[in-house]
Amino acid sequence: MILTALSDYYASLLKSETEDIPLLGYSREKISYAIVIDMRGNLVAVDDIRISSGKEPRPRSLVVPQSGTRTSGIRPNFLWDKTSYVLGVSAISKRCEKEHTAFKQLHAKALGNNDDEGLKALLLFLDAWNPTRFHEEPLFTEHGDQFIDSNVVFRLDSDQCYLHERPAAALVRERLLNEVETELGMCLVTGTESPVARVHLPIKGVDGAQSSGAHVVSFNLEASSSYGKEQGRNAPISERASFAYATALNHLLRKDQHNRQRIQIGDATVVFWAQAADEGRSRAAEDWLASLLNPDDEALREIGRIRDALELVRQGRPLCELDPDLDEDSQIFILGLSPNASRLSIRYWETDTLAAFTRRLVAHYEDLKLEPAPWKSPPSIWRLTLAAAPARDGKAKREDVPPLLAGELTRAILSGGAYPYSLLGTLLMRLRADRDEKMFGIRTALIKAVMVRARRLGQKTNHKGDLPVSLDTSNQDSGYLLGRLFAVLEQVQHGALGEKVNTTIRDRYYGSASATPATVFPVLLRNAQHHLGRLRKDKPRYAISLEKEVQEIMDLLSSTFPKSLKLESQGHFALGYYHQRSRRFATVTNSDDFDTDTETDSEGEE
Repeated sequence: MILTALSDYYASLLKSETEDIPLLGYSREKISYAIVIDMRGNLVAVDDIRISSGKEPRPRSLVVPQSGTRTSGIRPNFLWDKTSYVLGVSAISKRCEKEHTAFKQLHAKALGNNDDEGLKALLLFLDAWNPTRFHEEPLFTEHGDQFIDSNVVFRLDSDQCYLHERPAAALVRERLLNEVETELGMCLVTGTESPVARVHLPIKGVDGAQSSGAHVVSFNLEASSSYGKEQGRNAPISERASFAYATALNHLLRKDQHNRQRIQIGDATVVFWAQAADEGRSRAAEDWLASLLNPDDEALREIGRIRDALELVRQGRPLCELDPDLDEDSQIFILGLSPNASRLSIRYWETDTLAAFTRRLVAHYEDLKLEPAPWKSPPSIWRLTLAAAPARDGKAKREDVPPLLAGELTRAILSGGAYPYSLLGTLLMRLRADRDEKMFGIRTALIKAVMVRARRLGQKTNHKGDLPVSLDTSNQDSGYLLGRLFAVLEQVQHGALGEKVNTTIRDRYYGSASATPATVFPVLLRNAQHHLGRLRKDKPRYAISLEKEVQEIMDLLSSTFPKSLKLESQGHFALGYYHQRSRRFATVTNSDDFDTDTETDSEGEE
């Protein structure tokens, strides 16, 4: 299913007028330099073709003849490669001589009878070249050590195109592909008998995976050679289908600041795409989904669209009212990949219509809803996962997010299922352990979302009724009332001692008050009387107001404090505390800047 969907997406990319997707036998690689030669094979120049914008130059992405899979063997590329192969020069390779010899032999065999002047010039250059000349050649040495071990291509000085782009080179490349011996088999993707791929192309761009690429389909151990089937023949997929799915996936994973189809959530790199009636509708669906999955705090237009979507879904109106190009029947595919040594694990795979995903994401934002909101714009999923991570040096780090928890949370949001109930315990622990004021609101919102969805889906719960979005003074849940009481007692302390208290009752007692109220609240109430006595002298009206609020909450509570609160009651405690405290800190909780380690998924990403 996944490979078939990716293969279909590759076919649609080939028809696209805006995407430059490689054809069979080619791949997109990072190239840094171009060696320029004349028709006699003489070195004329060495062009630095790297992209210079940004802090440091970075390689340019070029479509070149497809690279071979290298493990421990020597396998040169056609018409391009790194300097150890092309020139026999390297700072890291211990087999430069063998690699350079293999490069020369490949091209001598492939281009020996070719009449193209550019390809003949390359053979003349390789015949005349001696690696010992490298450090004596100023055209190479002027680029310094950064040239060594980079990827290079060739260009004839009279041409604007590179050698691998010449028509004659394309014909040679096609002949080389046809010469490869392959076994016929029934392709599991296309259902036709075709040459079967022995080794699939590596997938690059998954965070945490090997930089050289990892594999979705891979058989490389003796245990996988049962019944005489080796490597790719264990799961027969044709060369064309293998190339199509890998090329499409590498396209989706490209690290480009303009790529909105790739986001990082925990340890999973997530990509998504759409299939619609035409390219315009597919692009509109992808942009719309990107705005829901990863809203940009600075993109006010996107924030407005999400708010409009909330209202549209509530009223049961079609998305085309937001954008005429939005087709609710567009098919959406979402794939989450996580690293696993030299392979990739499928963290989750979800597919449905654009309308279905919109309803689920809107329901997710509704479940999160708190007033006053602890953000200016709805939080993206990757920001939500940071709420489960401890704060180090005042910031939550992506690498500290529990991978399984992040995966389960994302799957729940995308599928509309229950949030992982273990998230409730993790968030409550973080509230007790961290004094991270800027994360308190988002953690409380997630706690509410977990409990709201559990009730809606009929999971086992000790509580009934709806959870309040804003302060509910009539709510008689003991956990909620205790949270409100704790917030008022904290307000009493601040009123008597001032805002700049070194250690507040929240710093010292929040964890025990929310878990074992009977051991803490009697002490807090006695201390509050001392603080109120001081307030009566300095601010008598304020003292009366706070005393009244304490008494109103106490009247709703039972005569004794409970010895302990279960997890869900602790969640109510957090919600009551947030709502009551928001009265005094409305301007603070309205701030969206819960400063976290803002790592993103693309280059220029984050």
